[in-house]
Amino acid sequence: MKGAYSSPENLLYRRSQQSLFPDTAYQYDSGGDPTAIPNLTYEQFKTYHDTYYHPSNALIYFYGDDDPDERLRLMDGYLRDFEAADVDAHVGLQPVLGSPRRLTYPYSVAADEDASTAKAYVQLNWLLPEYNDMELVMGLEVLSHALLNTPASPLRKTLVDSGLGEEVTGSGVSTNLRQMTFSAGLKGVAPENVDKVETLVMDTLARLADDGIDPAMVEATLNTIEFQLRENNTGPYPRGLVLLLQAAGTWQHGHDMLGPVAYEAPLSAVKERLEADPDYLRTLIEEYLLNNTHRVTVVLEPDPQLAQRLEAEEVERLAQARTGMNDTDLEAIMAETEEIRRRQGTADSPEVLAMLPGLTLDDLEKAHQPLPIEVSELAGAQIVSHDLFTNGIAYVDVGMDLHGLPPELLPYVNLFGQALIKMGTETEDFVRLSQRIGSQTGGISPTTMVTPVRESEESAAWLLLRGKSTLARTPELLNILRDILLTVKLDDRDRFRQIVLESKAQAEAQLIPAGHVVTLTRLRAHFDQAHRVDEEISGVNQLFFLRSLAEEIDRDWPAVLAQLMGVRERLVNRNAMLVNMTLDADGQSDLMPQLGDFLNELPAGPFASATWDLPALPAREGLSIPAQVNYVGKGADLYKLGYQLDGSIQVINNLLRTGYLWEKIRLQGGAYGAFATFAATSGVYAYLSYRDPNLAGTLANYDGTADALRNLHLSDDELTRAIIGVIGSIDAYQLPDAKGFTSLTRYLTNQTDEYLQAVRDQVLSTSADDFRAFADVLDKVAAQGDIAVLGSAEALAKANDGGLGLAVTKVM
Repeated sequence: MKGAYSSPENLLYRRSQQSLFPDTAYQYDSGGDPTAIPNLTYEQFKTYHDTYYHPSNALIYFYGDDDPDERLRLMDGYLRDFEAADVDAHVGLQPVLGSPRRLTYPYSVAADEDASTAKAYVQLNWLLPEYNDMELVMGLEVLSHALLNTPASPLRKTLVDSGLGEEVTGSGVSTNLRQMTFSAGLKGVAPENVDKVETLVMDTLARLADDGIDPAMVEATLNTIEFQLRENNTGPYPRGLVLLLQAAGTWQHGHDMLGPVAYEAPLSAVKERLEADPDYLRTLIEEYLLNNTHRVTVVLEPDPQLAQRLEAEEVERLAQARTGMNDTDLEAIMAETEEIRRRQGTADSPEVLAMLPGLTLDDLEKAHQPLPIEVSELAGAQIVSHDLFTNGIAYVDVGMDLHGLPPELLPYVNLFGQALIKMGTETEDFVRLSQRIGSQTGGISPTTMVTPVRESEESAAWLLLRGKSTLARTPELLNILRDILLTVKLDDRDRFRQIVLESKAQAEAQLIPAGHVVTLTRLRAHFDQAHRVDEEISGVNQLFFLRSLAEEIDRDWPAVLAQLMGVRERLVNRNAMLVNMTLDADGQSDLMPQLGDFLNELPAGPFASATWDLPALPAREGLSIPAQVNYVGKGADLYKLGYQLDGSIQVINNLLRTGYLWEKIRLQGGAYGAFATFAATSGVYAYLSYRDPNLAGTLANYDGTADALRNLHLSDDELTRAIIGVIGSIDAYQLPDAKGFTSLTRYLTNQTDEYLQAVRDQVLSTSADDFRAFADVLDKVAAQGDIAVLGSAEALAKANDGGLGLAVTKVM
């Protein structure tokens, strides 16, 4: 939880919720406030668990076409030993505040940062009605999307254009709690501009209430929301699980569980309302935002001394607690601590583990299931197609080969991708372009793929524009893609500066909540060229580049524009492009002639791969951020250490994550998580910890992994569970668009069906001998591995005092 409270974005969310609900259970942090957690007694903890973690306080949900009688039989097996209990777990409604408020809180920045130049967070928050009137919910979601969810949305655009901050905060309407909320604001605000942000939000809402929202924006919003609802794309999460989470939003508070799921009626009602009453959204703004007295503005101000002050207060609390103890008290605490450590170090007995339901190896599919793929050529470009049922939606990805870019242009890749959809074209400003995308398609988004290729020194490096639409609207989808590729307007300095500042703010915001990803990206960059390029495009070096670019835009805009134009000239070349399409065969037949017309309008020319000679990173790195926790990584290229790939490595890592690393680094060390990862295409093996209070101790635990494997007494049941876990991840649930993209990735990285079947066979045949053999490999990682740590300056300095030898770089 110290890690959670180290993230200002996380802190802003928590403070906003607490401020809106000062009189209900929502005023408390369900994860626990770090300053309050030490006051929790075991008796309180156990009483709470006994009271609320009870079947009488449960909602039981089934999804699928399984036998209802079998469902009841299974549930009887779980519930028969419990007695009914009267559990009062309702969350009361928050009384309405009579007037708006403003609350100011500190957040931590680096101790050497000048508080006068550090930036504030300003967010306005409103309490809305209870989440049970689905027509009102739909109307507010339409309003929220129109106001905030696209670059052209009027409230977002006004905030961004103001120059008062770096990025918009707040998600608009939220339906996560019993009563809905609405939030919007800015981060990266100079202290003297805090009042201006609050005024700007209210003035903008007042103007929109008077003038209304552009009908084109409303049309685009309705199309986008309807497309999302009908597509029902739940990403990696099974649709049944997502439906449960949606239903629980009303069900847990005693309302109709089908309300959030049955969208047709409220969507139709809002459409009809908008047609009959063009002022409908204006009315919502007035009633629920402008005239709503339950509004709280939360301001986070930078405080360079906050971390040291919190630590000093914690030390003082402990000292006071120690002063009040006699020898008997201390002996009791030491005995309890030893008992906790004993329990943490004691494995569950076979009898306890046998109580968990599970599969057997015979239940697993032995054969790898290939994904459909066909590769062809059209107008000089590669066409990669996947014959999959997509319910009338065409998924089209247009890829541009990054190998054509010299090293100095690589850091511009993500910015160029954003510019394509956020800067407008020669015939449309970015507002009209955004509305056109929203009204005609299911969305277009840029993404990068930079990864090693299996058994090759080459890499796959692509900037992809990922688009989707109904099959009937693919001509317009391709027209939009053509327009942005051929006529993107890159010379708007102010607009590009906004994109850079937003990207910088987003990169900074991810340092703490996604610190393990930042550390892994940096660590892998030590060993492989593709990973090194990925660091330039999306890692810490990208953040450094964004900061310098924000200044260079004002200092030498012509030079920046020339670099952007250079990226465009090298990437928009159909002879170095691919198109990935996922839809059924009939849809592909309709789409292919349209693709031909689209590609033939793009320029075609010679393509030459650039030489990527990027400087090496230090073998031992410390990246400092203002946080109370660390993200500790250690790794090596196993192929260079002599390792021959075997699928058993996945089973070993699965057991390490849930066994040795979990026990040593989370249970005993107090970190929030621990991982062991392996990139089969590059050979890079990495240990990682998440929100870790330790550093040197965690590295020592990593180095002890080999001995842990040698001394491991692995039962057949434990091995079976580890194998099942890996097969479950290999066969993870995917919707058609994800299957198509996975198939493309496999093709680009040379992961053939024969290779994937061989790996699957090795996973299924993993034995205890594989664990002992891999211990020898991990000995080499312990002796020769590189280190990357993202953490506090104090923790890095202490580690270096102990001889770790980290090259320290300040990130924030």
